[in-house]
Amino acid sequence: MVILKLPEEIEKARASNRIVAEVLSKLREKVKPGVRTKDLDKFAEEIAAKRGAKPAFKGYRGFPHALCTSINEVVVHGMPSERVLVEGDIIGLDFGVYYRGFFGDATITLPVGKVAEKAAKLIRVTEQSLYRGIEQAREGNRLGAISAAVQATVESAGFSVVRDYVGHGVGKNLHEEPQIPNFGKKDRGIELKDGMILAIEPMVNEKNYSVKVLPDGWTVVTEDGSLSAHFEHSVAITDNGPDILSKLN
Repeated sequence: MVILKLPEEIEKARASNRIVAEVLSKLREKVKPGVRTKDLDKFAEEIAAKRGAKPAFKGYRGFPHALCTSINEVVVHGMPSERVLVEGDIIGLDFGVYYRGFFGDATITLPVGKVAEKAAKLIRVTEQSLYRGIEQAREGNRLGAISAAVQATVESAGFSVVRDYVGHGVGKNLHEEPQIPNFGKKDRGIELKDGMILAIEPMVNEKNYSVKVLPDGWTVVTEDGSLSAHFEHSVAITDNGPDILSKLN
């Protein structure tokens, strides 16, 4: 069941998502060659705690960390460790918090130092596909309009959208209905309504869209070892159009 939020609930969700946006903004400054991913995780959790927020992912279905750190061929759910970032890596940072009854959730992918042009293009196109999807998050559209916009942007650039993992509703629960595929037809799916909050999150592979899960049970990687990028915003559907909650301003 899709849960519609009241205006005051959307404002509570905005407060939660702004903490996420702040953390991701500060992490941008930390990502550089020589940094351990476990230190990024610790830093993110410390900032959230200072804001009175609880990390959303830590302990969720047994996930042991506050931050997902997905490097290069890792699509999603990468686990922080002693691994040190090196020049040319790309890293997806997925973070969420629980704050005053509502969840916030967002993701960015960043270059580590100077990266190859193919990596830079993958990051650009993935972020662009997110915003193309957000443009379609309007009352009266079908859910498939978001999916189709993401897919068209990605595939026209020669990349592929991951099929096995999708976006989702978000609110008092981290994952709510509806599921939001990053591929589909614009006239399919449920009708979008004022009061929905959607975590729209394109996951884009450099080559084939096939993925596999590593033996740790969490880390998802591209099956062919090619690069992957991931962006996400939590977006409210309003009568004034899409309202991106997970931004600083």
